[in-house]
Amino acid sequence: MTSIERSDGHAWWRSSVVYQVYPRSFHDGNADGVGDLDGIVQRLDYLVDLGIDTIWLSPIYRSPMVDFGYDVTDHCDVDPLFGTLDDFDRLIGEVHARGMRIILDYIPNHTSDQHPWFVESRSGPDSAKRDWYLWRDPAPDGGPPNNWLSE
Repeated sequence: MTSIERSDGHAWWRSSVVYQVYPRSFHDGNADGVGDLDGIVQRLDYLVDLGIDTIWLSPIYRSPMVDFGYDVTDHCDVDPLFGTLDDFDRLIGEVHARGMRIILDYIPNHTSDQHPWFVESRSGPDSAKRDWYLWRDPAPDGGPPNNWLSE
């Protein structure tokens, strides 16, 4: 049996009750007005009581929060708004202690303009990471290179 199979041979996710947690608004564990990892730990028993098997955790990566965490600057660190890597380790331990699973919303294709990959990419046409992003010349009038609307 692999870690993705249940004892009956079926993949665990086929019958798992998954609950998405958006940390910023889930529960504020340190009373600073913003939800955080400690707040999630404080409410794990509530999720168990609801019958939740798996927590799908929205992005907690380091970010300038221009796009509410979907503008990542470091995929290997926790944004201080939500806690620390130690807090994340504690969350994982507490989730597993309750027989639950946790899935991270991993978003490598969402980076901030401050992410080292993007900074490298925009450094010039010869950048090793230039093709990690789509670059287009501006429209003839100097505007955006496409007709997409931003609202």
